Amino acid sequence: MKSLERRYNNISIKNELLSSYICFSMAVTKQKFKKATIYYWFNRLVDKNDYSRKEKRNLLKHLCNL
Repeated sequence: MKSLERRYNNISIKNELLSSYICFSMAVTKQKFKKATIYYWFNRLVDKNDYSRKEKRNLLKHLCNL
């Protein structure tokens, strides 16, 4: 299991009421993951219903800046 996935799983278990996007952003914050890593795990972990297709690019840019 990769460290980003492990962080995401730990956060989502502790915070069951948060959306998958919020849990993912908490997992990424101040961790200095590479852009490719964030993009890859975003597509695998975040629920597609949490954002529209048009918003995806802006969301990923924001996550990379965290």
